[in-house]
Amino acid sequence: MDIQYIRKLIKLVTDSDIEELEIEESGARVRVTRGRAADETPVSFMPYPQMPMPQHAPPAAPAAQAAPAPAAAPAPAKDDASLYTVVSPIVGTFYRAPAPDADPYVQVGQSIASGAVVGIIEAMKIMNEIESERGGKVVKILVENGQAVEYNQPLVVLDLSA
Repeated sequence: MDIQYIRKLIKLVTDSDIEELEIEESGARVRVTRGRAADETPVSFMPYPQMPMPQHAPPAAPAAQAAPAPAAAPAPAKDDASLYTVVSPIVGTFYRAPAPDADPYVQVGQSIASGAVVGIIEAMKIMNEIESERGGKVVKILVENGQAVEYNQPLVVLDLSA
């Protein structure tokens, strides 16, 4: 839509008794309203994406990741009281290493101290180091490098008795 067309729509609304006019054309929507407060914009323009995002791909990925988790969960034969899970304090993308070519912060079987960095979560282009509040032996790493994580999602399981 060009600006001249939008101006004609505005004039049409202002010169008539129409309160609101909304037109969708070529993947773009224009809404012209009148009688609004001065701080509201009378014209809004929202382009639509030309190609809809596939809705089937995202649900398939979590289902594939969820299937191995129950099979792997019984692997630690330790008492649950001796296990500690480091969880994500924020939503973002989890990285196991400080750089793509660097070694991961922790490996399965490694003993770490309290306050040790177990990974980084990128949120809004800010890298946040995730530290363990407890020390112990790394039993399992529950997320892959580059995986999106949710708030309070388990990241790493530690054996506190080791």
